[in-house]
Amino acid sequence: MKTPQSFKKKLLASLITTSLVGVTATLPVTALAASADATLRGNTAPHAQVVIREIATGLTRKTESNGHGVYVLLGLPPGTYTVHAGHGPEQKVKLNVASTVTLNLQTASESKATELAAVKVSAQTINIQDMNTSQVGSYVSLHQIQNMPAASRNFLQFADTVPGMVFSRSANGDTSLQAGGMADSAINVYIDGVSQKNMVLQGGIVGQNASQGNPFPQLAIGEYRVITNNEEAEYGMLSSAAIVASTKSGTNKFKGNVFDSFNSTGLRAATPAENAAGKKTPSTDKDFGFDFGGPIIKNKAHFFIAYEGKKFNTPTTVVPFAPQVYVNQLPASVLSQVGPANLPFLENNWFAKIDYEPTDSDRFVLETHIRNETSISGVGGILTPSAGLNTINFQKTADLAWEHNGYDWFNRLEATWQDAAYQPTPIMLGIGNAYTAAVNTNYPLNPNQIMLQTGNSPLAQQYKGQRGIGIFDHFTYDGLQWHGSHVIKAGFNLQRVTLTAQDAGDSNALFYYKVSPTTGTESIPYQAQFGAPVPGLSPVSVSNNTLFDAFLQDTWTFNKHWTFNVGVRADYDRTPAYLNYVTPAPVLAALNTQAPGAATGITYAQQLAQGGININNYISNGSNRSAKLHFSPRLGFAYDIDGNQKHVIFGGIGRTYNHNLYDLLQVEQTKYVLSQPTVYFGTASQPCLSGQTPCYAWNPSYLSIPALQALVAGSFAGKEVDMMPNNLKTPYSDQFSIGMRNQIGEWNTSVAVTRVLSYDGLTGFLGNRAPGGAFWVHEPWGGVGQPWTYPLPGFGNLILWGNSLRTSTTQLLLSAQKPYTEESGWGMTVAYTYTHARWNMDNQALNNNYSFDAEYPYQYPFIGEPVAKSRIVIAGTLKGPWDIAMGARLTLATPIPGVNLACYGDLNSPSGCIPVAATPQGSQFLVGGRIWGYRDFSVQFTKNFKLWGLNAYARADIINLFNWHNYSSYIENYGSNGVLNKYPVQYNPLGEISGYPRYVKLTVGVQF
Repeated sequence: MKTPQSFKKKLLASLITTSLVGVTATLPVTALAASADATLRGNTAPHAQVVIREIATGLTRKTESNGHGVYVLLGLPPGTYTVHAGHGPEQKVKLNVASTVTLNLQTASESKATELAAVKVSAQTINIQDMNTSQVGSYVSLHQIQNMPAASRNFLQFADTVPGMVFSRSANGDTSLQAGGMADSAINVYIDGVSQKNMVLQGGIVGQNASQGNPFPQLAIGEYRVITNNEEAEYGMLSSAAIVASTKSGTNKFKGNVFDSFNSTGLRAATPAENAAGKKTPSTDKDFGFDFGGPIIKNKAHFFIAYEGKKFNTPTTVVPFAPQVYVNQLPASVLSQVGPANLPFLENNWFAKIDYEPTDSDRFVLETHIRNETSISGVGGILTPSAGLNTINFQKTADLAWEHNGYDWFNRLEATWQDAAYQPTPIMLGIGNAYTAAVNTNYPLNPNQIMLQTGNSPLAQQYKGQRGIGIFDHFTYDGLQWHGSHVIKAGFNLQRVTLTAQDAGDSNALFYYKVSPTTGTESIPYQAQFGAPVPGLSPVSVSNNTLFDAFLQDTWTFNKHWTFNVGVRADYDRTPAYLNYVTPAPVLAALNTQAPGAATGITYAQQLAQGGININNYISNGSNRSAKLHFSPRLGFAYDIDGNQKHVIFGGIGRTYNHNLYDLLQVEQTKYVLSQPTVYFGTASQPCLSGQTPCYAWNPSYLSIPALQALVAGSFAGKEVDMMPNNLKTPYSDQFSIGMRNQIGEWNTSVAVTRVLSYDGLTGFLGNRAPGGAFWVHEPWGGVGQPWTYPLPGFGNLILWGNSLRTSTTQLLLSAQKPYTEESGWGMTVAYTYTHARWNMDNQALNNNYSFDAEYPYQYPFIGEPVAKSRIVIAGTLKGPWDIAMGARLTLATPIPGVNLACYGDLNSPSGCIPVAATPQGSQFLVGGRIWGYRDFSVQFTKNFKLWGLNAYARADIINLFNWHNYSSYIENYGSNGVLNKYPVQYNPLGEISGYPRYVKLTVGVQF
């Protein structure tokens, strides 16, 4: 037994180690962490030794109960253990990832009268649920991952068996995970405690922006927890949900698995576009991989390695965004690219892990993850194959952790390294074309909406990356007894991460042509966009960021009924590229230039002030911006009604801070250094307007990028200017929850009501103002428009940025889960989510960051978000006859509203247009009305058999068995003369679909 004196020495050593870590913080670092380990606590006899042993690896931990008989075992990797107190009976217990569970243990004297019961208990595994947590969410088990039907190997696709989560696959194969009515960038994913946050791009997770790939080898994932609301203080850089996953480890036995999956054109149904074209686009889909692990030193050291490859061609559809009368007038060479298209993709995904336990108190873990993707992307919708991108996407990480158990404390010290980048390059370098609608009173279309595009703008060539190394430390102490027992957690993370962003290139130009439903496509373009570098300045923005966060939280078990969680978190983010930026002198000079069309002596800055814009709030001198330290409190409770973990009322409130994506912050620099100016050419249907400069008479020589660049050489004419606010804020959300969870027989049920209010989302809005400060101006054709023809003198449009985006989401979350057991042979999960979500935006994409349709973003009305109101997922697994494992999954969701700016002559708007969220009619599911916008029923069958003495299997996944078409594009007809149509939005039956058409995936594998 450890003495209190030896404990104090160990604790002192840990604190010294923590201090040394702080000294090393000057090194470049990048890491953000939270615990993925489990905590087991309970009651037994006073001063009894409690021993727990992981069955597969032999990992052993010991502690001693205190004078009240309370014991706590900290820092336990998820797994199946045997545990006993003194010489009492062993119990077999399954501990889940990131859980704190209670198990009361008998000693030898207490077990004499119940020996038979003890024997019975030791023969089965107790899967203890984390009932007394105030966090909202649930678990996804390894059994569910392995046995539920799945079309891909993305382990996050099973997260939506937890209410509040939505996993989606777009028509081009890209996947995303979002929660709480917010964009995917609001989530954070932790793997073995290490954050996978994407600090540069959308997607939430590194590598998941516009990717068809998988964030991690599914073979390497053991299980994960989904926390949808009221996360504890150790979780940060998020404003919606946290996913905490644990990886597999090698065991005392050599084990492995090899698999190969296949799908081809003949094993899938045609998409609606393919049906219309009368033929399928050839496609293939292959997943393959292996894992292998075992002992290096039995009970001491183990290794595990996993690899998964992915190679496929995904069919997509090119669909013009315009009525057919316009489409008929497009050039034949352009129309030849309309219809089915293909997206080839290749991914290699590796993971390796070594763990070493030299003593019963110490454990070292070394992990590495390497992911490489190459693909053709950016095709589908209005983008033709010639507008596609060659995309390289890679991620490399390494983590080294030291875990140490003391008398009643636990410490985890970890160092990490990461290098990740996303690099799209246009397939076709040079000249591309975009086609927009000419003004026609019979067809009130948005004249700026592209109906079809071939080729790419200079914005298509990008490089976005994050790289660095880092250190974090987490300390847990359970020795405090004061009005009950306490588990204190404290930790800090220090990061130095180099963020890199190139926003454009100068090898592409995009010409715009007007299309009339009566006279056809004009022969000359009305404008062109191209890349124009500033000599001597780099188009790549680099920022060596410093991030620091620290947290302190107390899980206080007051008595057998009440448990409280009180915590606070501090976050600090320093971005030098933003803080040290100096507004260029030519921009300052332009702001103080005479405003065109204004009264003599009125500068453009004064014209902006007349419109309510104080431009001084955006002018940076390199020292008038500051980084901020944010504090976010978290408070939760759980009330166990009977004190037996059967019926628990829980709830909480808390604040969580996310971060501003560097992809947005860097435009202030890169738009100036390598801007994308637009020059204009007067045409019959689109003449150059007053203030729309520079305007040139068309010359065929301009079909050359050097010739275009020569037009603006030595000037800034047509170049966009972006300006960030000096008081930039950090996006955050306030979360509220109340609910009740129950254990009823073998079923775990939960009902919860959550509310999430998010604030300070970053958005760009049009800064241009007309003479007198006006935003709404009368157009030559009689309508009212925005002041696009009044740019910053000598430059192009002025884009100002601010923290004005807000969302408001209330959800009802219902779940019922019967975990799978070998004894019963079946398991089932039912998850229902009702969502009422509103925001001040009018875009179909939740991750949109531009607000050009109002004078200021805060003037946008709150309308419905593009999320389904009702969503239900029912999933089950069954151990069938003849050693066949079966799984099924039903997903139903009401239609997603079509969100856009509706132009129908609304008298309450200066332009006659207002933001609208209109819900299309859905489809029927077997019985009932047309209320469903998404329907999917999928099944899988796995036959296990022996092959040359090995365990082999053959599997068939049938996705979307009934081949329901889940349309994801819309036909809009809002109305006219101020009257909004009853059904202004309907699904496009020839357009893109989300998810899959009916899709059969065949898999064979061998386990050894």
